[in-house]
Amino acid sequence: MSVSSASVTAPVTDPVAAPVLAEVVRSGFVEGRHRGSLVVLGADGSVELALGDVTGPVFPRSSNKPMQAAGVLHAGLDLSGERLALAAASHSGETFHRDLVHKMLGEHGLTPAQLRCPPDLPLDPQERETYLAAGAVRDRVAMNCSGKHTAMLAACALRDWPLESYLDPAHPLQLLIHRVVEDAAGEPVAAVGTDGCGAPLMAISLTGLARAYRAFVLAAPGSPERRVADAMRAHPEYVAGTRRPDTWLMRDVPGALSKMGAEAVQAVALPDGRALAFKIEDGAARTLGPVLARALTLMGVHAPVVERIGHAPLHGGGREVGEIRAAF
Repeated sequence: MSVSSASVTAPVTDPVAAPVLAEVVRSGFVEGRHRGSLVVLGADGSVELALGDVTGPVFPRSSNKPMQAAGVLHAGLDLSGERLALAAASHSGETFHRDLVHKMLGEHGLTPAQLRCPPDLPLDPQERETYLAAGAVRDRVAMNCSGKHTAMLAACALRDWPLESYLDPAHPLQLLIHRVVEDAAGEPVAAVGTDGCGAPLMAISLTGLARAYRAFVLAAPGSPERRVADAMRAHPEYVAGTRRPDTWLMRDVPGALSKMGAEAVQAVALPDGRALAFKIEDGAARTLGPVLARALTLMGVHAPVVERIGHAPLHGGGREVGEIRAAF
């Protein structure tokens, strides 16, 4: 069978393949590899380690949420404590998360029906089983981004901005968030897409993402950026959940700011201004812990929680037979 040359497209190849950041090892045999890019900034903001492409744009996904939360503060919304942490959250959908979303909606004269995030089940697998066993169904409040959406709606209600179109990239709130992202990252937004929750998603580089987290922990006390960082660090269980690595890290490493994003994105800043950001090319979330733990170790963070975060066992026949491990 012949094929016309006109119908054949040459494969697009990257002249410099991203490095392997993680390996999947089963019974002593490397059965898989995950490539990606990673950047580490020193306390002075300079690049101390760069693996792969750290200057090209990526979608940080939920790692952008601290900047989105700062945006609603810049809009004039007065949030603090657990409420502000939840505004920056990819929460697990645990009962205390859902209860606070309902409370916040009521405080601002809003209802769950006004949320534009899709109905979903709790993100945490254990919580999901409990939720379904109780006869509950997919719900907007249970969706992991419902805290962010509640804060966005509340900011719009405060400013008398349109509520129905609050996710439109041209909406006044989203234009404000766009500027906050650019200011924090120190670079222009390269592209605007749509996140899984329906909100506008701004593309920046991994270096810009690390710079943004650095800017948040070093921001002046009382500024919107510092208020977000302080709320997240004080109430990490509202940012993630009781069984999540972001919570463990912020709880056990004083002053650390940490937020994962979908498609295997992670950003962390330490209180002295050191920061890291990485993305795994194939979006494999199972690599997040081992890669994060290795990067933190290279940065000199040796707290017991780092080993806990980095432990990613593989099982066979009901027992541990291997691991996912960092490869750099």
